[in-house]
Amino acid sequence: MVVLLLRHGLALLLAPLLIFTLLPFAAPLAMHLGLEFWGDLLYRFYSLFCHQLPQRSWFLFGPKLTYTLAEIQQAASASSPWELRAFVGTPEMGWKVAWSDRMISFYTLTPVFGLAYTMLRRLGRRSAPLPWFVLLLTLLPLAIDGGTHAINDVLTGGMSSDGFRDTNQWLAWITFNAFPGFYAGDQLGAFNWWARLVTGALAAWGVAFTVFPLLDQLFHQEAGFLADQPSRRRE
Repeated sequence: MVVLLLRHGLALLLAPLLIFTLLPFAAPLAMHLGLEFWGDLLYRFYSLFCHQLPQRSWFLFGPKLTYTLAEIQQAASASSPWELRAFVGTPEMGWKVAWSDRMISFYTLTPVFGLAYTMLRRLGRRSAPLPWFVLLLTLLPLAIDGGTHAINDVLTGGMSSDGFRDTNQWLAWITFNAFPGFYAGDQLGAFNWWARLVTGALAAWGVAFTVFPLLDQLFHQEAGFLADQPSRRRE
């Protein structure tokens, strides 16, 4: 029994991980269906793992996927970052996913890439883990993007749209302001939205194709070792 579990160890690990990363999408569904207790429970639980700032979140069951900080502040009447975090949406705007957009791309895509690895393995294309320096390179853009956003929020108090990562004037200067309307804000299609999506996906790919192949090798080695135990005893 233990050998069988080890041979399917990676799938048994990925299944609960995928459920954990997809449950934040159930929060807006619960709110939309009027199940406010369960929606609030999900928001509270996942707030332990994500800041859930609404201007950096996706909204479901409304007219728009994302909203600007000004639109959020008008609807939420929030006077502090904590009140801003607590805003989950309205029936008119829709309800936010309990992950921010960065966590959607990083947390959710990690088990998705893990499933892609298992599918490749079943096709006989078992791949070796990525080198550690490659993993570090895939994590670096996420660290830079997330770190600069954290510094920006400390400097602005998290309630302003005038910070250096809110306006991205530095990027406009580098690109000679070639893309007006692309630089400022966190809304769908803006630079910050794309940066969080791409860096999260890149980091998820790096983690998945480094960690999961290592775990897969470990599970199969242990399964092979245990399977050989009876023959070793007979010898």
